[in-house]
Amino acid sequence: MDIHTPGIAAGRLAAADYAQNFSDAHPPLNRAQALIEAERCYYCFDAPCTTACPTGIDIPTFIQRIAQDNTRGAAQTILEANPLGGMCARVCPTEMLCEQGCVRNTNESKPVEIGLLQRYATDAFFAKPDAQPLFTRAPATGKKVAVVGAGPAGLAAAHGLARHGHEVLLFEARPKLGGLNEYGLASYKTTDGFAQREVQWLLSIGGIRAKTGMQLGRDVTLNQLTAEYDAVFLGLGLTGVNALGFAEPQCEGLRAAVDFIAELRQAPSPAAVPVGRRVLVIGGGMTAVDAAVQSKKLGAREVTMVYRRGLEAMSASPYEQDWAQRNGVSLRTWAAPKQILAEGGRVTGVEFAVTREQGGQLVETGERFVIEADLVLKAIGQSFVAAPVPEIELKQGRIATDAAGRSSHPKVWAGGDCRFGGRDLTVEAVEHGKQAALSIDAFLTKG
Repeated sequence: MDIHTPGIAAGRLAAADYAQNFSDAHPPLNRAQALIEAERCYYCFDAPCTTACPTGIDIPTFIQRIAQDNTRGAAQTILEANPLGGMCARVCPTEMLCEQGCVRNTNESKPVEIGLLQRYATDAFFAKPDAQPLFTRAPATGKKVAVVGAGPAGLAAAHGLARHGHEVLLFEARPKLGGLNEYGLASYKTTDGFAQREVQWLLSIGGIRAKTGMQLGRDVTLNQLTAEYDAVFLGLGLTGVNALGFAEPQCEGLRAAVDFIAELRQAPSPAAVPVGRRVLVIGGGMTAVDAAVQSKKLGAREVTMVYRRGLEAMSASPYEQDWAQRNGVSLRTWAAPKQILAEGGRVTGVEFAVTREQGGQLVETGERFVIEADLVLKAIGQSFVAAPVPEIELKQGRIATDAAGRSSHPKVWAGGDCRFGGRDLTVEAVEHGKQAALSIDAFLTKG
């Protein structure tokens, strides 16, 4: 078996190639590197990097503690503001957030490596998290809160509520907790089972019980939860996969990119995951990049990512676009899919229309072309499935809330991707959960 074998197949590479391809994409700093990098920080007052962080981590303080060789203190500063700071250090687009705000950008071409320093501190803590707990629970309040969805928003909410002494029951539809951190990120971004180690640390505070395989609308209803619990937090994510806009044939080789990524994350080995010889990914976001790069790392000979507009309009950052190309992915722009081509029940390619912008609108030029493929991955976005929450007001297809995450129902809060107005970032979902926990605590303890 090799990259030239036609069709969809597993085991295209040697074991050593898989080990190399799915090793940590961005190796952590060692102690010497971390101390040197920490000394580059100016420790600004009213630091713009902190302002740019959605969770408001006191970045100069944690970096100063690293410079003082106090990694535990640095980790405490990070995790106090962001209880999923370990994962966010791995996947947060720091080049668009805190590092973009670094004043080093003014006179130098390179900001302080804030993301790598954050990982250095949190990794040091998670290497021995039981040595001494960072946080303890407040006395029990006797109040019960249901948290639906164990992704970043739900986990942050559960941890915050437990710290305030409330009893939390966490409902999760999948077999494992973690949401996108467990099922939706490229394997090379989170190696060595880190997502589950972080989950176990979050649960170790106590006061949180989890029920997996429990789906809202199927196994429990929102009315039941609001009747049985003092408050409810919804971290439902986006479970609907957007359609291509035309009839999609039932055939082998056509699937959602999110399902492909989840399969790879849960596989015992990358060698067990089948991939095509020629892979086509439709979309221009982070999911598209993760699917495309991982296809290449699984042994696909040709991987092409196609987007309907130009590179500047892609939701994947310039850094992610460059990462895709450095890993052998071809980027094709100004092309919209029009037809899935299949033969004998198997995908053979996709027909595209050439597009351009005219008067601010995307239009087709009339020119068509075909890209041959034996695996087509759809990564054109996901949508919120509102059927389980008919009682809740929506805005543009997502749950409408106030600034603290409270919905139109007085006992229900929401956060993460299912909440209107967000940027679909892990770090922002964590902040939603954190702020909702504070709002729920104020609601439960008033008077």
